[in-house]
Amino acid sequence: MALLDTWRDVAYNEKLDRDSLQKLWSVYFSKETAIYEELLKNPDEVVKGTVKELAEKFDVDIMTMTGFLDGINDSLKEPNPIETMEEDTEVQLGFDKELLYKNMVAAEADWLYNLDAWKEIFTEEQMKALYKEQKSSTTIVKEAKVYPNDPCPCGSGKKYKKCCGRN
Repeated sequence: MALLDTWRDVAYNEKLDRDSLQKLWSVYFSKETAIYEELLKNPDEVVKGTVKELAEKFDVDIMTMTGFLDGINDSLKEPNPIETMEEDTEVQLGFDKELLYKNMVAAEADWLYNLDAWKEIFTEEQMKALYKEQKSSTTIVKEAKVYPNDPCPCGSGKKYKKCCGRN
């Protein structure tokens, strides 16, 4: 079984009681935060190695590193083969800074997008702009409905029913 399948079986196990899952995720989020703090110290460095080597480098177990790789994969410039990776699979952590920040916002991971390390990478205005861009990208805006007696949106000055609304 690939590492990712094992990780997902544990992390999303519906048979585990609520307290056990909560503890698992609490420990994971703490370790995840520490890894991101380390990566964001030098955001342009592409960290490479096997899954096992990276787990050792960041002082986490293989399953935690697998979960981390699953979470960061959409923010990488070149995605890792997470579906098939094993302990000896070569992976890299070359992430797109803006995409990573926006993905953290999308995941509502405020403990990650509020890390102090981001202040060394982006200005306050840049972070606000990225936050707003991400939030607005998922906001659905419905166009105003045009009724028959409304002015035609084409700008002709006619009523919609006498212009573009004709069948």
